Amino acid sequence: MAHARQGNGKRAVELLRMLNPIELTRSPAGIARYKCEPYVLAGDVYSLEGHVGQGGWTWYTGSSAWMYRVWLEEVLGFRLRGKTLAINPTIPAQWPGFSIFYTYGSSRYRIHVDNPERTGRGIAWIELDGNRLQEGIIPLEDDGREHNVRIQLGRLKNAMNY
Repeated sequence: MAHARQGNGKRAVELLRMLNPIELTRSPAGIARYKCEPYVLAGDVYSLEGHVGQGGWTWYTGSSAWMYRVWLEEVLGFRLRGKTLAINPTIPAQWPGFSIFYTYGSSRYRIHVDNPERTGRGIAWIELDGNRLQEGIIPLEDDGREHNVRIQLGRLKNAMNY
């Protein structure tokens, strides 16, 4: 979370991947070392001799919830506040972008973030259903429709302060 908030999306993602049980159990050797379910985030990964890399305290929902929040809110920048949504990511610069599909009531929001300048952060512009927004807040409507949100990251001359 701290690395993402400091604008270092690359390091934030590196650390999140280090903690991800899927990354730790990709090989038979990794499974033997980790000794925990590969689909549950462990509260601890031991460093004691004879137990290095072994997970413990699985099904520890606090750490799972925090990992989810860091990925969604800090790295992808998805911030839901009542009937509005702000998206201000801090992703690794090499990522070309990402997409999120979000359901709000009976409506579906298709959100696509592009990173053409490979900045990994900084909002150049946001469009909702083809209309450029003047502020960085996306109003949400429960109208049963599908809405398209396009966000471009970058350092464009007329970039808005989101």
